[in-house]
Amino acid sequence: MQAIVISENGEEREFLSYVLRHAGLAVARTATVKMVLTSLLKQPVDLILLSAKGHTAVSEDVATIRTMSQAPLLLLHDPMTEDETCELLDAGVDLILERPYSPRVLTRYVTMFLRRAGSVPLSILTTIHAENISLDPGARTVTLAGQPPQQLTPLEFRLLYVLMTNADQVIPIDVIIDRVWGYNGDGNRELVRGLVRRLRRKIEPDPQQTTFIHNHPGVGYRFSV
Repeated sequence: MQAIVISENGEEREFLSYVLRHAGLAVARTATVKMVLTSLLKQPVDLILLSAKGHTAVSEDVATIRTMSQAPLLLLHDPMTEDETCELLDAGVDLILERPYSPRVLTRYVTMFLRRAGSVPLSILTTIHAENISLDPGARTVTLAGQPPQQLTPLEFRLLYVLMTNADQVIPIDVIIDRVWGYNGDGNRELVRGLVRRLRRKIEPDPQQTTFIHNHPGVGYRFSV
């Protein structure tokens, strides 16, 4: 499996590459997002690890990456406000680790993402249809009636797959955390809210008036048409 480490700091770039190689990945390294865009088009990767500091600049970098790749995107960043964290999750980041971070924890997250991505070949999953919306696991796209398919990130796909395969059932937050991110425990409700917001922007005709993904405060989320 192939990963890309993006960091302007050469020492950190080497350190992160060592951590990922220790997790069993082949690693390419670069200093900036611009330097990696061409390679993302030519050779798909399984994981992108971006180390950044400035909030405005990283938002632009994330948006640029998402135009080229839907691979799991892990971000290393200095502590941020809740609004800044939500903005980056909405932009397409799959996981944010704030500095100082633990190499052991980083390795566990990397392993978890790769395990979840490769646990079930998407090609063997059948397309799910629900009236005027359909989810194609093979292409990892969602299509609304009369509209072109939209590409989903790995996390967006897993969330929508869990909800659509359990239509009309309320899925508790902790179950969503386990099925989507791959770990147990109390979970992080803000992570789930951010992911739901991103997904609604892609599938809801009006994100302010939900048609498909319904919130049950304090309990979880339900997919219904």
